[in-house]
Amino acid sequence: MHDDGRYDDPRVTGSAGDPVPRETDYPSWSPDGPSPGPSTRPPDCEPVVQRGAGPELPTARPASDGPPRPGNSTAGRVIPIRRNSSASARFEAAVPQQPTPDAVPDAVPEPVPVTDTHASPAGAYGPTTAEAAYVSRETPTREEDDPPLAMEAMRAVQILNPSGEVTMPRPERTRVMCVANQKGGVGKTTTTVNLAVALALHGNRVLVVDLDPQGNASTGLNVPHHTGVPDVYDCLINSVPLEEVAQGVEGIPNLWCVPATIDLAGAEIELVSVVARESRLARAIAAYPGHFDYVFIDCPPSLGLLTVNALVAAQEVLIPIQCEYYALEGLNQLINNINLVRQHLNPKLEVSTILLTMYDRRTRLADAVEQDVRNHFGDKVLQAVIPRNVRVSEAPSYGQSVMTYDPGSRGATSYFEAAQEIAERGVKEPVRNA
Repeated sequence: MHDDGRYDDPRVTGSAGDPVPRETDYPSWSPDGPSPGPSTRPPDCEPVVQRGAGPELPTARPASDGPPRPGNSTAGRVIPIRRNSSASARFEAAVPQQPTPDAVPDAVPEPVPVTDTHASPAGAYGPTTAEAAYVSRETPTREEDDPPLAMEAMRAVQILNPSGEVTMPRPERTRVMCVANQKGGVGKTTTTVNLAVALALHGNRVLVVDLDPQGNASTGLNVPHHTGVPDVYDCLINSVPLEEVAQGVEGIPNLWCVPATIDLAGAEIELVSVVARESRLARAIAAYPGHFDYVFIDCPPSLGLLTVNALVAAQEVLIPIQCEYYALEGLNQLINNINLVRQHLNPKLEVSTILLTMYDRRTRLADAVEQDVRNHFGDKVLQAVIPRNVRVSEAPSYGQSVMTYDPGSRGATSYFEAAQEIAERGVKEPVRNA
């Protein structure tokens, strides 16, 4: 037999012209079997274990017609197979890299060790006792369970302030604020009611004067305002003291309301012939014996004598502006009337606060109106913006403000932020004396 170190067996190589290197030409090989001691196989060889009971695996044999050499049996031996890049695909299909359950019937999967995480050292197999007690994969935490409800509950507790502590700063002097805009439906009454309730819940004494003949502010505070109830009309026309007309709001200790009935609709005509008709409300508020931190006057959607009385009695004007074009169109006329009242009747009057209401973030118009208002009025515009929220509209039907009806809603949160901002501004810039 002529052996030159190459085999031309087509069964192994696939073609007679593709030489296959000898698998046994490494230093420790011998015809009588592997030599004892450390193996010096090349690193690119993989052992293939052949078992007598299993199927015969194709291996590279010399092309010889004679019997195998004595002592060179392949049964139970480890025959290394050198990888060849040109024939790797053929060898991969013929020789499995790992024994399968069919080839090794007695193979049993190694069991996974079960460790006690409470007794194992830190970081060995899992969390320590303290970590396992703090975080459990089976039991989600409160934040993972329902974060929106948890956050809503936290906002509700913050807004309702069940402890009754003074969390909003109280001004040094009484701040009389007139909520005015001759454009109807911009949120004057809603703003008056919710700001008053928010300030009262956080330690301020607040009085709401309903100067609108519709009496919506009285409805929102659940104050009776049917015919025959003493109201603001009696104060303006019959000079009834304001403390005899004011009613406490149920459920809110620091809040009082002067209701308005349908009789107030005739006050516009009756005030024409009254002496000092523009300052009737100012005198009634000044004669009140008690002390209030805030007095909110809810004006009607007009520029008549009732609105003029409110502008004369107030020190500040709060203008709610709906984020639409019509609300901007009448704003110049309102500013002109405020300037006229300042020049002739009330030099202390100033526009101190602008509040954007009914903001719909889905529209570009709301963004455009907001930018125009902020560019024109600057720092007078509150950072808090009141969004469109159905809870704000539902609350009056239950005789409540949104602060008590749904304190965790977006509307209640926005009005709470607006009230807090107004309170902080009042402390930084005290109201001037008369």
